[in-house]
Amino acid sequence: MTHRTIEELEAGLAQIATAPSEQGTLRLIVARTAVDEREIVEEGELTLESGLAGDNWLARGDRHTEDGSADPLRQVTIMNSRVLELIAGPTEQWPAAGDQLYADFDISEANAPAGTRLRVGDATLEVTTAPHLGCDKFRSRYGRDALRWVNSETGMALKLRGINARVVHPGTIRSGDPITKL
Repeated sequence: MTHRTIEELEAGLAQIATAPSEQGTLRLIVARTAVDEREIVEEGELTLESGLAGDNWLARGDRHTEDGSADPLRQVTIMNSRVLELIAGPTEQWPAAGDQLYADFDISEANAPAGTRLRVGDATLEVTTAPHLGCDKFRSRYGRDALRWVNSETGMALKLRGINARVVHPGTIRSGDPITKL
């Protein structure tokens, strides 16, 4: 995979800025079945206890919690599909980013701050305060420029790396479902 340069990424900001802000589309659902293993699913269940059923969020735990248990503020991650399309290209390259939901939707701080509720299929998610940042794995998969870009001041304001959310109302989600700001 060819990594994008900062100039190429910056040139794509105009397209990202046109993402729907009230109702978008869930484009891809990915269960992280094990470390570095991904399964694309057409339909998934979001549960209060485990987030995306079949995902390893609960079993994997989190380095951000004192006891290493799963962080309820990082139960489900959502990334703007326009950002990943720019960074990674074809949909087949998206699961490596490590998020569960990829949506054509404006998840910027201005549009979806912490506390915002999002209806996806039959489920409702709430955006949390936990930051979602690019890491060494993201850099190795998509390049140094992509990592710097998503973690930049602009990248943080636009939440280019994505957002963390928690399930507040369980339900079924499907690729192609609307994602709506409540």
